[in-house]
Amino acid sequence: MNRRPGPAVSRRHRPGWLCIGLAMMWLLSGGRARAGSYEAELPAALFASPDLCRYAPCASVLPQAERFSLRKGQPAYVEGLRRRDGHDEVVGYVFLSTDTTPDVVGYSGKPIVTLMGMDAQGRIAGVRILRHSEPILLAGIPEEKLVDYVAQYVGKPAGSHFELGRADGTNVPMEAISGATVTVLAENQMVGRGSYAVARQVGLVRAVERPQARFTGAAAPADWAGLVAEGSVGHLKVMPEQVGEAPSARPFVDLWFGYLNEPSVGKRLLGESGYQRLLVDLKPGEHAFFVINGGSSSFKGSAFVRGGTFDRIQLSQDEDSYQFTDADYRNLYHLDVAGAPAYEESGIFILHSTSFSAAYPWKLAFLSKHAGKQGTAEYANFNASYWTPARYLQGGRPAIEVPTPAWVKAWTAKKGTIAAFLALLVSVGAFYASRMHWAARARRTDKRWTLWPHMVAWVLALGFVGTLELAQPSVVQVLTLIHAPFDGWRWDLFLSDPLIFLFWIFIAITIALWGRGVFCGWTCPYGSLSELLYRGARRLGLGRWQFALPPRWHHRLRWLKYVVLLVLVAASFHSMALAERMAEVEPFKTTFMVHVWNRSWPFVLFWSVLVALSMFMERPFCKYLCPLGAALALPSRWRLFGLKRKAECSTCKACAAGCGSQAIDPQGRIDPTECMQCLDCLVLYHDDHACPPLSMERKRREKAGLPLTPIGRDGHFIPITLVE
Repeated sequence: MNRRPGPAVSRRHRPGWLCIGLAMMWLLSGGRARAGSYEAELPAALFASPDLCRYAPCASVLPQAERFSLRKGQPAYVEGLRRRDGHDEVVGYVFLSTDTTPDVVGYSGKPIVTLMGMDAQGRIAGVRILRHSEPILLAGIPEEKLVDYVAQYVGKPAGSHFELGRADGTNVPMEAISGATVTVLAENQMVGRGSYAVARQVGLVRAVERPQARFTGAAAPADWAGLVAEGSVGHLKVMPEQVGEAPSARPFVDLWFGYLNEPSVGKRLLGESGYQRLLVDLKPGEHAFFVINGGSSSFKGSAFVRGGTFDRIQLSQDEDSYQFTDADYRNLYHLDVAGAPAYEESGIFILHSTSFSAAYPWKLAFLSKHAGKQGTAEYANFNASYWTPARYLQGGRPAIEVPTPAWVKAWTAKKGTIAAFLALLVSVGAFYASRMHWAARARRTDKRWTLWPHMVAWVLALGFVGTLELAQPSVVQVLTLIHAPFDGWRWDLFLSDPLIFLFWIFIAITIALWGRGVFCGWTCPYGSLSELLYRGARRLGLGRWQFALPPRWHHRLRWLKYVVLLVLVAASFHSMALAERMAEVEPFKTTFMVHVWNRSWPFVLFWSVLVALSMFMERPFCKYLCPLGAALALPSRWRLFGLKRKAECSTCKACAAGCGSQAIDPQGRIDPTECMQCLDCLVLYHDDHACPPLSMERKRREKAGLPLTPIGRDGHFIPITLVE
């Protein structure tokens, strides 16, 4: 395919500076386009003040209330009141997710701060998200989708089990948001468990009664190491950097904990006399737990006072959460077991609940609040599981239904789509692996053997992968991967979107083998759109105005995408939220997720310029602005297999003249960081009429009356061997 280089671009109309100007305009407008609750700044008093509704829009989730009480109860809630017949009538309750379910986090690993209202009959009256840090929403799902999702809770009974798409006798079906499975499952837990906890406190629902444990009397190990090894002692360690403190070798908290009601374990830990003193304190149906801490900070919390609540530790069992007050605390002066670690503080906590059972697993959680990078309060939850060893329980551990992880549900629900997507990826990979065969069958004037498969891949990438399944990879995922070693590797985060996960495996494999071009040039949804626009414009008769930048400007401006990538990476270490907003220099969200008609004018203008420019210049965004392409280009330098070249390619310019990616330098070398693997040069490599060196060899043979042998892998006719 021959392309006529366009005229030199004047200094007054440089497309590179146009792109920079548009990007800067986007950055300046980014704050105004920011989603309402994404990384919203909330006052610290919202989480600590007794007057919750002074800082939270309580009336928006319980509109029938005229005024609201102060916080009360554990977990905390406020009453919604209305004046009737001269006295106050309770019309409902309002509560905050960080009070009722502080252990639940979203896709980002941070809490989704949600305000909930429940009427006096135990029905959900309203749900409002005040703050979230979900990058998947910013990168691909409009926030309005999340607002619509939480509206489904209204009118549902408190404590319901909300499930995506499931309708049976115990579950309330919910219409899912494609691509945000982990986020909405977290909301399901917060609304279901939070409303249950409050409804149980105010008497609207009864607590689940679990069968109590009966103990065998089996002997406990003689030392601390044995108790830890069998699971009678649990461990939870949190390092300072995990809670926003300066890194240190000493843990922030180093908690060892366990259940004391089991006689053998209780006696081994406390000694015979200590255990008997504990039994005197315990009433029927009460449970005792010990906690020791060897960290630099206290599990009590700096704000703990006599008569107050331990707001840093919490115990949970299924939907039930338990917090402890000063009245539940007993001094633990000494552990009587050999090998116990040194500790700075200790305590015994008493749980007054017949719904708790030591026969079933439970968790101890450490709750942390610290100042974030922007001065706002950050919340983190760390927990460790505990289950009494089976040998201490009569009949062993009971059978329980383990909740299916969110990522497993996502994969199960999309089995057919996953199969179709894998078929597309495998087909593209197999075709490209056999590219020499297909390129040898094509000609410069007849490229159907390479062009038609390419066209099918573009149409499927645009229609099926991008438009239908919203599986457009983004530089946001690259930033998440960069930060994973620092923030903790979470497989559930990467597995939560099956198509994106599989896409990245495909990208990693093809980059290692052939470079970025198999993804960028064949399967990227936005790249496919750009390519189809360019080719469609030519079919419409606009080819005479299509152009390529002069080499000197192309080679300067192609570095711009690396600058964009560097800025995004640097910004992510300052603020991931800022980097995620800046990443909208990628037009992917506007194209596939939110759609251009739902965006504000700066996004519409930026997107429209790119679309218009794509009709006259081949892949302008991919060449000059795409930070994802830049990230994939860097490892492409070390790909295992490159495209075939001949010795004559160092002087022949035929391939370079027709290279739409402008990836072939004056010495005939193909730059793997720029090549889109269109295979046009490989077609010429085998074309004995279009490749000048091969054409000259053909003419020599024809003139000499020699036969034309097949073309070998070196791009030349196979030598003629004379047989005597």
